[in-house]
Amino acid sequence: MIYVVRHGQTDLNKEGRLQGRFGESLNEVGIKQAILLRERLGHISFDHVFSSPQERAVQTAELISKKDAIKDARLDVFDLGEADRLKKEEVKMHGPLPDSNVYKGIEDISTFLHRVFNFMKDLESEYCGQEVNILIAGHLCTTGCMGAFFNGIPEDKNILRFSSNNGEYNVYDFSKAK
Repeated sequence: MIYVVRHGQTDLNKEGRLQGRFGESLNEVGIKQAILLRERLGHISFDHVFSSPQERAVQTAELISKKDAIKDARLDVFDLGEADRLKKEEVKMHGPLPDSNVYKGIEDISTFLHRVFNFMKDLESEYCGQEVNILIAGHLCTTGCMGAFFNGIPEDKNILRFSSNNGEYNVYDFSKAK
Protein backbone atom coordinates (compact mmCIF):
# COMPACT_ATOMS: atom_id res chain seq x y z
CA MET A 1 0.00 0.00 0.00
CA ILE A 2 1.04 3.57 -0.65
CA TYR A 3 0.50 6.05 2.19
CA VAL A 4 0.65 9.61 0.86
CA VAL A 5 1.03 12.17 3.64
CA ARG A 6 0.87 15.94 3.45
CA HIS A 7 3.46 17.50 5.74
CA GLY A 8 2.39 18.89 9.10
CA GLN A 9 1.65 22.55 9.71
CA THR A 10 4.27 25.29 9.45
CA ASP A 11 3.97 28.91 10.50
CA LEU A 12 3.47 29.86 6.85
CA ASN A 13 0.48 27.49 6.64
CA LYS A 14 -0.89 29.02 9.83
CA GLU A 15 -0.48 32.54 8.41
CA GLY A 16 -2.29 31.63 5.18
CA ARG A 17 0.74 32.12 2.98
CA LEU A 18 1.74 30.21 -0.13
CA GLN A 19 4.62 27.93 0.75
CA GLY A 20 6.92 26.65 -1.92
CA ARG A 21 10.64 26.14 -2.02
CA PHE A 22 11.25 28.91 0.53
CA GLY A 23 9.14 27.15 3.14
CA GLU A 24 9.79 26.51 6.77
CA SER A 25 10.17 23.60 9.15
CA LEU A 26 7.24 22.20 11.06
CA ASN A 27 5.88 24.30 13.91
CA GLU A 28 4.71 22.81 17.22
CA VAL A 29 1.29 21.92 15.78
CA GLY A 30 2.94 20.28 12.75
CA ILE A 31 5.18 18.16 14.96
CA LYS A 32 2.13 17.06 16.98
CA GLN A 33 0.26 16.23 13.75
CA ALA A 34 3.13 13.99 12.61
CA ILE A 35 3.31 12.29 16.00
CA LEU A 36 -0.46 11.68 15.93
CA LEU A 37 -0.09 10.15 12.49
CA ARG A 38 2.70 7.93 13.80
CA GLU A 39 0.28 6.72 16.48
CA ARG A 40 -2.54 6.18 13.94
CA LEU A 41 -0.25 4.36 11.53
CA GLY A 42 1.79 2.63 14.24
CA HIS A 43 0.49 -0.80 13.26
CA ILE A 44 2.11 -0.43 9.83
CA SER A 45 5.73 -1.28 9.20
CA PHE A 46 6.95 0.90 6.35
CA ASP A 47 9.29 -0.90 3.99
CA HIS A 48 10.25 2.30 2.18
CA VAL A 49 9.99 5.97 3.13
CA PHE A 50 10.26 8.72 0.52
CA SER A 51 10.01 12.47 0.88
CA SER A 52 10.23 15.75 -0.90
CA PRO A 53 13.60 17.36 -0.15
CA GLN A 54 11.81 20.17 1.74
CA GLU A 55 12.58 20.00 5.48
CA ARG A 56 8.89 20.08 6.51
CA ALA A 57 8.17 16.96 4.46
CA VAL A 58 11.32 15.16 5.62
CA GLN A 59 10.47 15.92 9.26
CA THR A 60 6.95 14.59 8.78
CA ALA A 61 8.11 11.37 7.09
CA GLU A 62 10.76 10.67 9.70
CA LEU A 63 8.55 11.47 12.69
CA ILE A 64 5.89 9.10 11.37
CA SER A 65 8.13 6.23 10.31
CA LYS A 66 11.08 6.60 12.70
CA LYS A 67 13.24 5.90 9.63
CA ASP A 68 15.46 8.06 7.45
CA ALA A 69 13.51 9.27 4.45
CA ILE A 70 14.89 8.94 0.94
CA LYS A 71 14.68 12.44 -0.53
CA ASP A 72 13.70 12.61 -4.17
CA ALA A 73 13.77 15.91 -6.08
CA ARG A 74 10.81 14.76 -8.20
CA LEU A 75 8.67 15.07 -5.06
CA ASP A 76 9.70 18.68 -4.46
CA VAL A 77 6.98 21.25 -3.99
CA PHE A 78 5.63 23.13 -7.03
CA ASP A 79 7.91 26.11 -7.63
CA LEU A 80 5.85 29.22 -6.86
CA GLY A 81 8.54 31.61 -8.03
CA GLU A 82 7.89 35.19 -6.90
CA ALA A 83 4.54 34.18 -5.34
CA ASP A 84 6.30 32.06 -2.71
CA ARG A 85 5.48 33.18 0.86
CA LEU A 86 2.84 35.72 -0.22
CA LYS A 87 -0.55 35.83 1.53
CA LYS A 88 -2.98 33.65 -0.39
CA GLU A 89 -5.65 36.34 -0.59
CA GLU A 90 -3.15 38.81 -2.11
CA VAL A 91 -1.96 36.54 -4.91
CA LYS A 92 -3.36 36.94 -8.42
CA MET A 93 -4.34 33.43 -9.43
CA HIS A 94 -4.91 31.69 -12.72
CA GLY A 95 -7.13 28.80 -11.69
CA PRO A 96 -5.51 27.02 -8.72
CA LEU A 97 -2.05 28.45 -9.51
CA PRO A 98 -0.41 31.85 -9.17
CA ASP A 99 -0.63 33.70 -12.50
CA SER A 100 2.65 33.18 -14.35
CA ASN A 101 1.99 36.41 -16.28
CA VAL A 102 2.25 38.31 -12.98
CA TYR A 103 4.91 36.32 -11.07
CA LYS A 104 8.25 35.20 -12.49
CA GLY A 105 9.59 31.73 -11.88
CA ILE A 106 6.29 29.83 -11.69
CA GLU A 107 6.90 26.20 -12.63
CA ASP A 108 5.18 24.90 -15.74
CA ILE A 109 2.30 22.66 -14.64
CA SER A 110 2.99 20.02 -17.30
CA THR A 111 6.63 19.81 -16.15
CA PHE A 112 5.45 19.44 -12.56
CA LEU A 113 2.94 16.69 -13.45
CA HIS A 114 5.56 14.89 -15.50
CA ARG A 115 8.16 14.80 -12.72
CA VAL A 116 5.73 13.55 -10.04
CA PHE A 117 4.13 11.02 -12.40
CA ASN A 118 7.63 9.88 -13.40
CA PHE A 119 8.43 9.20 -9.74
CA MET A 120 5.17 7.27 -9.32
CA LYS A 121 5.77 5.22 -12.48
CA ASP A 122 9.25 4.30 -11.26
CA LEU A 123 7.81 3.28 -7.90
CA GLU A 124 5.09 1.26 -9.60
CA SER A 125 7.61 -0.47 -11.84
CA GLU A 126 9.77 -1.35 -8.83
CA TYR A 127 7.11 -2.39 -6.29
CA CYS A 128 3.83 -3.21 -8.07
CA GLY A 129 2.74 -6.72 -7.19
CA GLN A 130 4.84 -6.80 -4.04
CA GLU A 131 3.36 -6.66 -0.58
CA VAL A 132 5.12 -3.54 0.65
CA ASN A 133 4.06 -0.48 2.60
CA ILE A 134 5.45 2.77 1.27
CA LEU A 135 5.21 6.14 2.99
CA ILE A 136 5.55 9.26 0.83
CA ALA A 137 5.59 12.71 2.44
CA GLY A 138 4.92 15.73 0.31
CA HIS A 139 2.95 18.90 -0.14
CA LEU A 140 -0.54 20.02 -1.14
CA CYS A 141 0.50 19.96 -4.80
CA THR A 142 2.56 16.75 -4.80
CA THR A 143 0.06 14.74 -2.78
CA GLY A 144 -2.68 16.04 -5.08
CA CYS A 145 -0.62 14.99 -8.10
CA MET A 146 -0.16 11.51 -6.64
CA GLY A 147 -3.92 11.31 -6.17
CA ALA A 148 -4.33 12.25 -9.84
CA PHE A 149 -1.91 9.45 -10.75
CA PHE A 150 -4.30 6.97 -9.15
CA ASN A 151 -7.63 8.65 -9.96
CA GLY A 152 -6.91 10.42 -13.23
CA ILE A 153 -6.63 14.16 -13.83
CA PRO A 154 -10.03 15.80 -13.21
CA GLU A 155 -11.85 17.46 -16.09
CA ASP A 156 -11.25 20.90 -14.54
CA LYS A 157 -7.53 19.98 -14.12
CA ASN A 158 -7.61 20.83 -10.39
CA ILE A 159 -5.51 18.04 -8.89
CA LEU A 160 -5.50 19.73 -5.48
CA ARG A 161 -8.85 18.05 -4.74
CA PHE A 162 -6.90 14.81 -4.22
CA SER A 163 -4.67 16.29 -1.54
CA SER A 164 -5.40 16.40 2.17
CA ASN A 165 -5.04 18.85 5.01
CA ASN A 166 -1.73 19.28 6.82
CA GLY A 167 -0.83 16.17 8.75
CA GLU A 168 -3.38 13.93 7.00
CA TYR A 169 -2.97 11.14 4.49
CA ASN A 170 -4.55 9.10 1.71
CA VAL A 171 -3.97 5.43 0.92
CA TYR A 172 -3.55 4.06 -2.60
CA ASP A 173 -2.86 0.73 -4.26
CA PHE A 174 -0.97 0.42 -7.55
CA SER A 175 -3.47 -2.15 -8.79
CA LYS A 176 -6.06 0.66 -8.84
CA ALA A 177 -3.99 3.25 -10.76
CA LYS A 178 -5.64 4.66 -13.88
